[in-house]
Amino acid sequence: MQALVLESVRNVRLREIELSQPVGPHDARIAMKAVGICGSDVHYYTHGAIGPFVVREPMVLGHEAAGTVLEIGAAVHDLAPGDRVCMEPGIPDWTSRASRLGLYNLDPSVRFWATPPIHGCLTPEVVHPANLTYKLPANVSCEEGAFVEPLAIGMQAATKARIQPGQIAVVVGAGTIGLMTALSALAGGCAEVYVVDIVAEKLGIAGLYAGIHPLNAREADAVAAVREATAGWGADIVFEASGAPKAYETLFDFSCPGGTVVLIGLPTERVLFDVAGASVKELRIENVFRYANVYPRAIALLGSGKIDVKPLISRTFPFADSVAAFAFAAEGRPDVVKTQIVFP
Repeated sequence: MQALVLESVRNVRLREIELSQPVGPHDARIAMKAVGICGSDVHYYTHGAIGPFVVREPMVLGHEAAGTVLEIGAAVHDLAPGDRVCMEPGIPDWTSRASRLGLYNLDPSVRFWATPPIHGCLTPEVVHPANLTYKLPANVSCEEGAFVEPLAIGMQAATKARIQPGQIAVVVGAGTIGLMTALSALAGGCAEVYVVDIVAEKLGIAGLYAGIHPLNAREADAVAAVREATAGWGADIVFEASGAPKAYETLFDFSCPGGTVVLIGLPTERVLFDVAGASVKELRIENVFRYANVYPRAIALLGSGKIDVKPLISRTFPFADSVAAFAFAAEGRPDVVKTQIVFP
């Protein structure tokens, strides 16, 4: 089967590769329609590794996906050929202790698309467990469906925050995950969300949404702006979605006493952690690693119109131009949020 294969750093090729897999009784065969290029895909493309995950042999990229069901296994009763679906890309061991506790995203043996050595989904067809395959509402396109994966991270963060209606939140980082977190926080009940970044173009996109207030930390004191907006109290919830070590220098300053800080971004190096700053405010600190049990709610929010990701699809490339798509995504243009690859 033809696929987009990462051969080595900055070397991807569309070529034939053996990926054939039978449809088991609990599986579905799916024709790909749209696949988003994630920051992790780009990082493997440009660096060949993310932390302990090293690309040691050719690997198919892609994990943000939606498509159409072609075939179902004998034990599958909630899907049918022709259904438009999106897929949760991590396949855990359902018998593991983490999975039995409902924490299947933390299962050490999870097989996650496009995480070495597991192949991703940038190929015309995939076979996937039916219980990790979700029907899309009639009014949600496959391009929007491919956005459910990053949206699920924002949903996981909002869930961890335990939002109460009317709270004020700050999101540090205006990339894809930061925007998904801001939209999830609003959908979860926050009255206002302040998004902090230093890239004006990204902040301009964030500002298109009602309830989101962009703050350019390069031009003004973002902490002071949040304090002024909250009568000196601070934000109820602070989400760190940039992964930038420098963000931790003032992260706790955004928070009110008794507030919550949710760590989403993964720094590439160790960061200085202000334990005293967190202690004197009795901050509750939560962490996010992927997601668990949030896909149905993310899809429902897209279907309801309460979250609109259409303005965030910046550029699409046909599957035949996948190599060019990755070269474009790796440029890191400030006005680009999401690049997608679409299939005939």
